[in-house]
Amino acid sequence: MPAPFPSAPLFPGRLLRRGKVRDVYQADGERLVIVASDRISAFDAVLDPGVPGKGVVLTQLSNFWFERLADVVPNHLVATRLADFPQPFSGEVLLDGRACLATAVRIAPVECVVRGFIAGSGWKEYQARGSVCGVSLPPGLRQADRLPAPVFTPSTKAEVGHDENIPFDEVVRLVGGEVADQLRTVSLELYRRAAQIAEARGIIIADTKFEFGLDDEGKLVWADEALTPDSSRFWPADLYRPGTSPPSFDKQFVRDWLEGCGWDKRPPAPMLPPEVVARTRALYLEAYRRLTGCELALG
Repeated sequence: MPAPFPSAPLFPGRLLRRGKVRDVYQADGERLVIVASDRISAFDAVLDPGVPGKGVVLTQLSNFWFERLADVVPNHLVATRLADFPQPFSGEVLLDGRACLATAVRIAPVECVVRGFIAGSGWKEYQARGSVCGVSLPPGLRQADRLPAPVFTPSTKAEVGHDENIPFDEVVRLVGGEVADQLRTVSLELYRRAAQIAEARGIIIADTKFEFGLDDEGKLVWADEALTPDSSRFWPADLYRPGTSPPSFDKQFVRDWLEGCGWDKRPPAPMLPPEVVARTRALYLEAYRRLTGCELALG
């Protein structure tokens, strides 16, 4: 297995922001180069080592969804081929397949989460209060049940620590009523369309999160990533059984290992064993293969 993508910034003088997974560089004018590294995070910690090739999977799967759903809302992509990037980025072969050239937008301070099934923290809340993120649900639902209709459950975008669920009224306060309505409507439509495509290919999208920005004209733009194993909960349709916690093609495998290894979720996080890294890589590649119908060669 190849080594993960280098952890140090490739272009320190142009680095604008380092997230848990992505590095954002200033390209030229109002354009950015967004690089998906092989870093993997869970429980607010960036884990070591990374998962080799993970950033390529994230970028290529995002490109797939941005193209398939471009009629729903514009996205931030300008170019995906390294040859179309400006210098010095076009000459850096390490970026090939894992970077995009994107338009800079003003990112809305809201994580736009859509849930179509009840799982994870939503299931825990439902058991305690009969709701998910404050949205009341009918009684009698089982773990992993499909919800009567997908629900929009926004949260804050925390720079440090956990995102916090917020009511829709708080979204209105943060971005205004018109933009808040757009965020909810577009998020639900993207989820609906993507879920139909995925289920036809043997994947259930239990939930996902979107990120949006506004361009210079105030129009909504889909940004960051699109329906990846990092931002979504993917279940194999053939193994889905309501009332249980389904297996998944996402980083739930890593979360489960961390939960079971005795870590108290305080830094430092434990090192990921080679078998956990290898299994995570295989799950991400399988999600890509099923959703796109193509194999992704990572070397």
